[in-house]
Amino acid sequence: MPAGTRYYAVGDIHGQRALFDALLDAIAQDDTARTPADTRIVLLGDLVDRGPDSAGVIARARQLQAERPTTLLAGNHEEMFLSAFEDTGMLRHFLRHGGRETVMSYGVKRKEYDNATLDELQDIMHKVIPEEDRAFVAAFDTHHLAGDYLFVHAGIAPGVPLEQQKRHHLMWIREEFITYDAPHEHMIVHGHTISAEVDARANRIGIDTGAYNTGRLTALALEGTSRRTIQAVRGEDGTITIETETLCP
Repeated sequence: MPAGTRYYAVGDIHGQRALFDALLDAIAQDDTARTPADTRIVLLGDLVDRGPDSAGVIARARQLQAERPTTLLAGNHEEMFLSAFEDTGMLRHFLRHGGRETVMSYGVKRKEYDNATLDELQDIMHKVIPEEDRAFVAAFDTHHLAGDYLFVHAGIAPGVPLEQQKRHHLMWIREEFITYDAPHEHMIVHGHTISAEVDARANRIGIDTGAYNTGRLTALALEGTSRRTIQAVRGEDGTITIETETLCP
């Protein structure tokens, strides 16, 4: 990482507001306890869908961006979310992949949701989801470059220069990227593909630990040549604890 900087990359949140809050508190404490640096938080996309409080996650991300340097990257679920407002085909796809929870997080009751047609649901979304939230999500970036690291949601097309990468690859690619083991131009930090633990390889670091299903939300802290993880973990009793690990001192 560039001298004097510290980065915290956060994996796919998927509507898990309580885990997100706990992780942000842990990041703030970690940052304060260390030597002063130019600190930036990078959210790797998929803030919405599947979990119970996508509306709350968006609200907290908006607040975070107002409080401190923050980069927000678009994931495939953000793309589905935005397209669903105008395209009923994409709306159907969005709802099947966690969009129902997003719509209901904006106050739509289960009975109203269940009784609505696709066209009616589209009208409901226009009414209950603020234009400010839609504009906020639409402004997310596709990637962020810092030092030797490239932050993206899903990955990159192997062998393709960064300036020639397609938006679709950055937000949707999976097997072609995940199975590629040769060096890239940068070390890729990504989400999108779930792994039980942080997936640190020679050419990429995957930090989507499936928060919506596992209750484990991961941040990767990068400074100089060091790499650490900070995780907010929900126990069986609902209590959230923080776990840390040094990957590279």
